[in-house]
Amino acid sequence: MYTILLVGIGGFIGAILRYILGGWIQNGFVNFPVGTLFINTTGSFFIGLIMYLSEYQDLFSDETRIFLTIGVLGGYTTLSTFGYESFRLLDDSKFALMAINVVSTVLLSMLAVYLGKIVALRFGTYLFR
Repeated sequence: MYTILLVGIGGFIGAILRYILGGWIQNGFVNFPVGTLFINTTGSFFIGLIMYLSEYQDLFSDETRIFLTIGVLGGYTTLSTFGYESFRLLDDSKFALMAINVVSTVLLSMLAVYLGKIVALRFGTYLFR
């Protein structure tokens, strides 16, 4: 039950962060879902950072890792929103924007995970201890 509460509280925090940050960043961008792109990219960075700090630096307990990754980042990242927004661009015959959104989200998310790994492995002991 404790783990379920950790995930739920983390999801609550992540969803609020997504709503506030995604909306703030999206403000002023009408035709492209830049807020979702930002959320997915930063979420990918932080999951890479947290998981590699957990695996290689043993920095987080299992409970903290679950709270941060499944809870906070699970509520924060927006893959379902990404899918919907991409499909809407396709529905609106904005093929180029849809392709840019799909390719940039996938590539930037993977790059962000990799950068999280690099930060964790190179600087983890200095920054997070």
